[in-house]
Amino acid sequence: MINKVLIANRGEIALRIIRACKELDISTVAVYSTADELSLHVKYADEAVCIGPPASNRSYLKKSQIISAAEVTNADAIHPGYGFFAENAEFAEMCLEHGMEFIGPDPEVINAMGNKARARKKMQEVDVPVIPGSEGVVADYEALKETAKEIGYPLLLKASAGGGGRGMRIVQNPGGLQNAYDAARSEAEAAFGDPAMYIEKMILEAKHIEVQIMGDKHGNVVHLGERDCSIQRRHQKMIEESPSPVVDQDLRQHMGQKAVEAAEAVNYVGPGTVEFLLDKDNNFYFIEMNTRIQVEHPVTEMVTGYDIVKGQIEVANGEKLPPELENIELKGHSIECRINAEDPDNNFRPCPGKIESFHMPGGPGIRMDTHIYDDYVMPSHYDSLLGKLITHGRTREEAIKRMERALDEIVIEGIHTIIPLHQSIIKNTKFQDGNFHTGFMDTFKYKRNKKRG
Repeated sequence: MINKVLIANRGEIALRIIRACKELDISTVAVYSTADELSLHVKYADEAVCIGPPASNRSYLKKSQIISAAEVTNADAIHPGYGFFAENAEFAEMCLEHGMEFIGPDPEVINAMGNKARARKKMQEVDVPVIPGSEGVVADYEALKETAKEIGYPLLLKASAGGGGRGMRIVQNPGGLQNAYDAARSEAEAAFGDPAMYIEKMILEAKHIEVQIMGDKHGNVVHLGERDCSIQRRHQKMIEESPSPVVDQDLRQHMGQKAVEAAEAVNYVGPGTVEFLLDKDNNFYFIEMNTRIQVEHPVTEMVTGYDIVKGQIEVANGEKLPPELENIELKGHSIECRINAEDPDNNFRPCPGKIESFHMPGGPGIRMDTHIYDDYVMPSHYDSLLGKLITHGRTREEAIKRMERALDEIVIEGIHTIIPLHQSIIKNTKFQDGNFHTGFMDTFKYKRNKKRG
């Protein structure tokens, strides 16, 4: 039985996990760097341990210090949240070696699905459709050139160990292949310690659709519908919603079944997402599997009524998935805007600093997951996510109107945020009509809301 969970993360996801643990009567341990000493996850956890100075590689990315913190506080499980060690098989193995439950899939599963080339090969074995591309990693540039010639341009060059858009390049024609290959390899080596690359055919005007799956230790796997994550900037998601405005019930069931088959093929436990590209003709193709809780999980919670984070802890504790999750019905519509401390008027420059005033929006159908408060100082050492603003409505139109209202109500003063950009996107006719794809931000004309200054 899990009695005490150490949360190997920070910010809003650490708070989210603490809240789930409180409802399950499970004690919590927060870890924090010296930059996060006054963070809310430190205040609301039952215990807290400082694990080092501000830099991530000296605190949140120090495996030994996190394991030591768990040992001295007698934690019997570690929840990695997302980012940091959430998809790190070595860290998951260390937890198990020290007699602690890693609240996530087995290390073997993380390894199998974390390597994009191996994951692609596994999906082909179980008849999940994949984008035409190389069979595994390409050995060198000459092999890449030959494979590119076979599948045709434009194509997508991707790091096998990649994620978050790093180590990824679009190549429009043969003339750009060498430079893209060299740059992507260098970026992948720096980010992941692995320069291995593979290529896929570029699906033009594609929608990015991910299916939320849940598995337990008894072999049960279900899907909880899809999320549309097509509004992206440089492969980083900005706005997510569930259900997708272009997925009907038949397509939902087909994609959901393939996602379940993908998870069953690797004996998946916990929440994860099987991510697809959907083309203009409603053909879908596997691109990757995320073996962790996703930033955008709240929109699925809003339309299903199922607490995914609590469920993650429950299945780690050996409980079976609730039978009502089979063929669950999606009720209404939910949208999430990621609120980042960035200046959209200055090339999205990060804007850490002191939040002089914070007002959270309210009213029907509004939720905000955040760790900020009046006088909170946003550190410069971590990602720029301040929180996630989520709305729910009976229809997509109502969810959009509630998001417009919430974005007008929210106040974050003292630093720049991308709230004005979200206001502009939400009011955009193509967005409101559901007529968008992953290239939306490439042509979007941002118009600042003058009322916000």
